[in-house]
Amino acid sequence: MRIDPPTLAHLQAWIGKTERYQDTVTIAPYRALSASLDRKDPDPINGVFLPELWHWLYFLPHAKQSEIGPDGHPKLGGFLPPVPLPRRMWAGGRLRWEQDLVIGDAMERVSTIKSVTHKSGRSGDLLFVLVEHQIHNAKGLALTEEHDIVYRAAASPDEKAPDPTPAPSNAKWSKIIQPDPVLLFRYSALTFNGHRIHYDRSYVTQEEGYPGLIVHGPLIATLLVDLVRQSNLGKKLKRFEFRAVRPTFDIHSMQVNASPDLAVDPSGKTLSVWAQDHEGWLTMQAKAELV
Repeated sequence: MRIDPPTLAHLQAWIGKTERYQDTVTIAPYRALSASLDRKDPDPINGVFLPELWHWLYFLPHAKQSEIGPDGHPKLGGFLPPVPLPRRMWAGGRLRWEQDLVIGDAMERVSTIKSVTHKSGRSGDLLFVLVEHQIHNAKGLALTEEHDIVYRAAASPDEKAPDPTPAPSNAKWSKIIQPDPVLLFRYSALTFNGHRIHYDRSYVTQEEGYPGLIVHGPLIATLLVDLVRQSNLGKKLKRFEFRAVRPTFDIHSMQVNASPDLAVDPSGKTLSVWAQDHEGWLTMQAKAELV
């Protein structure tokens, strides 16, 4: 289906729509993600720091089974606009921390649809939805996140992938990761993400035309931040922004990288962070600012 002007106007009526969720930073998701990432974190007791991006383990969607569409996502409508394009991806985001979240925190997330934008690409219509999330704890605003969602038309047999971009070669810290199906399944389970492209090989290859299971964008971003944590810089994130460039599949290894961007910030508190595939092509580009 094409996104014609009346359809776009209808979808843009969702701009300004809000929803509120309450949740608590509990122990079990923390422990499970720590194990999945092979980390040796402190015992998860009340007051322990929740690592950056691990807030994605909370405020999870709970659509009823009868409300799930054929791709594993909730059916169209509800908080997000009913975009009539079948492929939905997490394209990137920008986050700013005002204070720590810790285990035991009672939280409230206020989400607002900020924009609905249409573009035409080489593969057809693209629709971008920008959602802002603000997370508060007892001390006030803790985190502001802008979440970019892109919707695309179904793949066509003659669709060609965009030309790849070589990854930078100046990494100071790097780690090779095998994103096997078990890791993808565990992350899907932890985030209650039913999207079949991450665990259903027959669906993702036969219905969506990809060569393998797709590694979650948020998982790659989490692995990038985890590399920064493991680099023992002794600092926390103030800001983090990331953009998905190219899909990553489970059939090959991937690599996460980081390096101080001294040209931008001689103090070394601003980092260039990126992921690349087994051929050295850039798959995710990010920037981290430390405090």
